[in-house]
Amino acid sequence: MPFDQPLTAAPASATPFRTSRPLRTGDVAPDNRLRFDGIARYLQDIASDNADAAGFGVTDPVWILRRTVIDVHTPAAFPDRLHLSRWCSSYSTRWSNMRVQLTSDKGARIETEGFWINLNPDTGMPTRISDSTLELLATTTDESRLRWKAWLDQDAPAPDGVPDAAFPLRSTDLDPLGHVNNAAYLHAVEEHVTARPDLLAAPHRLVIEYRAPITAGEHLALRRRDDDESSTVWFVVNGESRATARMARL
Repeated sequence: MPFDQPLTAAPASATPFRTSRPLRTGDVAPDNRLRFDGIARYLQDIASDNADAAGFGVTDPVWILRRTVIDVHTPAAFPDRLHLSRWCSSYSTRWSNMRVQLTSDKGARIETEGFWINLNPDTGMPTRISDSTLELLATTTDESRLRWKAWLDQDAPAPDGVPDAAFPLRSTDLDPLGHVNNAAYLHAVEEHVTARPDLLAAPHRLVIEYRAPITAGEHLALRRRDDDESSTVWFVVNGESRATARMARL
């Protein structure tokens, strides 16, 4: 599986959507490191800002994430100011890979990519992206045959004596669709990656893939496996894996 696949840079002729904002204390760990859930919120915010500025928030209003890739080359730490650039790196008629680069006044560099699926707001099913949005996506890439391919093992391994960790859901974890918000999954990841300072200390990649939504009232458990090079967490509901996250050195 292509976990080590490099992210593509923006072409020299591209004009990404750009914004900036201060790094806030609500998004950082006790050591002032920008947490993964904080990064996820920045990615959601710039996606919304991009949609509003470009107009496709009206023509294509509902998108869901299938995968997020976060490459931390140089971590961000409070206090600092983040600068974000967003562009399309590949697309098809129903989904797109959207790259976001985060840099900062103090030298942080975090590269990300999200696999976004356009949904019909009435049926909740993948639907064709509007012509105007497809035209916009094509301004930063020539790759128009994007296909889905999982990067991670979707099925959780069988229990092996290491107990699953219960992760009770809160009402604040839910989004307007009634699903656990993307950033809330990264809350759970943060619970585990802090036990791997060896991975956090080096440039590292985190990939999370969402297989099926988790909703209010479901009993979520986290199943973790570690080796020398990586840490993987499966989000398990009634024995079924709903998402997978893996962190490893770059």
